[in-house]
Amino acid sequence: MITVHGFSPSGNCHKLRLLLEQLGEPYRWVEVDSSQGQTRSAQFLALNPNGKVPVIELDDGRTLSESNAILYYLADGSRFLPSDRWQRAQALSWMNFEQYSHEPYIAVARFIAGWTPLDSPRRAELPALRERGHRALAVMERHLQSHDWFSGADYGIADIALFAYTDVAGHGGIGLDGYPALRAWLARVRATEGFVALPEPDEQAAQRIAQTA
Repeated sequence: MITVHGFSPSGNCHKLRLLLEQLGEPYRWVEVDSSQGQTRSAQFLALNPNGKVPVIELDDGRTLSESNAILYYLADGSRFLPSDRWQRAQALSWMNFEQYSHEPYIAVARFIAGWTPLDSPRRAELPALRERGHRALAVMERHLQSHDWFSGADYGIADIALFAYTDVAGHGGIGLDGYPALRAWLARVRATEGFVALPEPDEQAAQRIAQTA
């Protein structure tokens, strides 16, 4: 059985939970609260010296980190990873887009809004993060105007990778009102069999999000 070391509010970690649930694969979840420094413990650093969640641990002791690499590993041989060579490369292209042009802005804006104090100097980063986040959403919107999915002809791991933080972009003050094709895609993902939503932020994070301009 695969063990997932993850932080439930994290979109990067939720990607794995969503895929594992939709695969119907048994797994064990070990909660690691990265907001409280638990990824810096000696025990966790032995699993991932980079000190980040998620990490999966196999029964034989092997570990794998980086959420999209884990998605690729878990989906291999399943309907969630395109069998066609070109479509598989396109899916990987969108997953790289998610990590380099999407997550660093949309996910970080959400983290700052909900998981840093209201007087944190990091909140000065929010306007620039939101601008870059909207750029990423505009790229996705253009694609979705003529395609249903990011993983090729069908739903798959590129959609899972992009869905996680896009669905909660509003937490960081990045609204989705101007993206009708994107909102329709989010609804299609939510309608997939076995879908599970990202947990709502805890009370303290929700209050900070509500008070963030």
